[in-house]
Amino acid sequence: MKDFNTDRFRYDGEKTFKLKKAPTKVDDLYEDDEHYEALLRQQANDIDKLQERMYAYNRYGLVAVFQALDAAGKDGTIQHVFTGTNPAGVRVYSFKRPTEQELDHDFLWRSWRELPERGTIGIFNRSYYEEVLVTKVHPEILTESQRLPEKATNDLDKLFKHRYEAIRNMETFLHQNGFPTIKFYLHVSKDEQADRLIARIEDPDKNWKFEEGDVNERDFWSDYQDAYEDCINETATDKAPWYVIPADDKKNMRLLVGRIIIEELKKLPIVDPQPDDKRFKELQKLISVIRAQ
Repeated sequence: MKDFNTDRFRYDGEKTFKLKKAPTKVDDLYEDDEHYEALLRQQANDIDKLQERMYAYNRYGLVAVFQALDAAGKDGTIQHVFTGTNPAGVRVYSFKRPTEQELDHDFLWRSWRELPERGTIGIFNRSYYEEVLVTKVHPEILTESQRLPEKATNDLDKLFKHRYEAIRNMETFLHQNGFPTIKFYLHVSKDEQADRLIARIEDPDKNWKFEEGDVNERDFWSDYQDAYEDCINETATDKAPWYVIPADDKKNMRLLVGRIIIEELKKLPIVDPQPDDKRFKELQKLISVIRAQ
């Protein structure tokens, strides 16, 4: 087994983050496909048990945010990591372009609506971070589509500063109320992204995943790199860290994400239900009642 230390991918704002220094590939964490499948199954089992403990204690929830450029593997990672977790304990929400109703509210409104309840894991496939990533690369979205007051869009640097602050405040508030937030940026290289986009075109079964706009967005690759670097530096905190996960190998990526989810769940100060002898004896009496029915 190679180095499974996840701290090397964790950023909490203590030091300046440089995206160019973050790897998109690491040495394999698995020996072969069989070993990978075994590790993934074990992780899924561990996540399921930890989520069940969290549900029983009913004091905490977990918010897991997934951000990435196109074809980095968000959908597959979420599917593989959480397969085997009780569906009642997981909430997955995929954020797409804002609807008319969502545009009539502040940029965090639609995310607040989808937060998980206590005892559950809330998974955001994209998130409120789109509002400091896509909108930073395409500021015309702010000036032409988001119905913001003119005063707000006169100084976009100030607008983004306020949005970063609002996000930090939101995540701090969630942590204080028992909902820690962990953020994953699945860091794929430009060459690997190209190969995956081409694969979607060449495979008829994957054509549905391909959007022409994905190709156009590659022209803004450097802009997105800058936007993610700024975003991580502005919003990484000890209570709501970013994990920048190498995404050129999907199997490594899934194993790292699974390990981090397990580690974060273990950090929660959950107390297991204590045996109650009196209740146990009362329940035993019901066995004969059930059998007699």
